[in-house]
Amino acid sequence: MATNNELDLAPPEDLSRPLWKSLIRNFRDRFLPDHLPPLYLTSRPVNLGMLLGDFLSLPWYRTVFTNLGDVISPEIQPPLQLESRPVEVGELVGDMMAQPWWSSLLRGLADAVAPEKLPPLDITWEPANPIIPSQALLLTSWSNVISGPKIFLPDQAKAIITTASPGLSMPEVMTPPDPEKVAFVYDLERDMLRDLRRSRRRERFLIVLFAAEVMVLVAGFFWHH
Repeated sequence: MATNNELDLAPPEDLSRPLWKSLIRNFRDRFLPDHLPPLYLTSRPVNLGMLLGDFLSLPWYRTVFTNLGDVISPEIQPPLQLESRPVEVGELVGDMMAQPWWSSLLRGLADAVAPEKLPPLDITWEPANPIIPSQALLLTSWSNVISGPKIFLPDQAKAIITTASPGLSMPEVMTPPDPEKVAFVYDLERDMLRDLRRSRRRERFLIVLFAAEVMVLVAGFFWHH
């Protein structure tokens, strides 16, 4: 036995226990568990609902009936008690996706025609162009950003190339292209332009069809209301 001041690095006793003893102990824990005293909680319990292990152990028909019950008559939860200061984040993504498509279309048209007037932005930093203050974003020169003495190095002398210079080679004579390759390239370009024109026509037709469908749906909605 290790005392309180000694560190016991020996493996646990369960590793050296025979197989038949572990089977008997597991059988006893399963059918004849020890009666322990009730647990005394000193903290405030939090209801987490059904645990994941209990939920996975349910039969499949129980989950189907539970989901149907949640859809038909959802459980009314108590109001949420917030202990932190809420922050206004606008409309949530889930609420935006739950709205019908025509409401987002009308909202986009309203933002384009009559955008919401927001207060002027309070800028607390200096402009990006300290030399010439302007609303345009201009990149400053490195000479204006780096602090230190400016050193101007002399330009390197350019080498003079003459006919006697080593490594000088005469320009190669360009050979005329093959007429068959030129014709193939022209045919390929003509086919590509034809495909582009057809795709543009299909795109315009689909746009017109979509606009007509939107107009019919909007008119039908206002007609029934």
